[in-house]
Amino acid sequence: MVERWTKERRAEHLRGLLLDAAEEVFARKGLTGAALEEIADAAGFTRGAIYSQFGAKEKLFLAVVDRQRQRFLDGFAEVMMSFHRLDDVDIDELADRWRQLSSGTDRAALGYELTLYLLRNPDAREAVAGQRLETIRALGEFISKNVARIGGVLTIDADTLARVVLAANDGITLDSHLDGQDLYRPYLQLVISSIHTPA
Repeated sequence: MVERWTKERRAEHLRGLLLDAAEEVFARKGLTGAALEEIADAAGFTRGAIYSQFGAKEKLFLAVVDRQRQRFLDGFAEVMMSFHRLDDVDIDELADRWRQLSSGTDRAALGYELTLYLLRNPDAREAVAGQRLETIRALGEFISKNVARIGGVLTIDADTLARVVLAANDGITLDSHLDGQDLYRPYLQLVISSIHTPA
């Protein structure tokens, strides 16, 4: 028996196709260089489909970046959950996973595009401030719970560490690519050095 798609499922499928196309076009052309017509064409829809799902191009861009960040965090969380004690933490495995999740420079480039957009647009910065704080809070909570789960103690506030990790993420990826020097492992060594075994 063929499953019938609900209106909500069709809308979700459409959003996914639009986000896939937008991610590819934004990564190649940036926020200002990308045209809605090109994104719609790449997805096989009209501009009207974008407006109905997202409204303005900037909202579509923010949705693309948010989806990328969530995928990255989910993937990283999956690896962290495989460690059960502080001694189990394998920095090489974490670095490899980060490298895979970064999948080239496109995601990091979009992160910089977002940073520039927010710096240049105070209204947009205010509009996404809550979302950014929620990301920091969620990551800080994840760090705190998992450090305790593996028997470690943080030497820095979990939310502060979350801010540092998110702020450095795109730079580590881009600098590793630009200079041909892998910075994932050294950076993770710095992060892990903020975790100690209780005395």
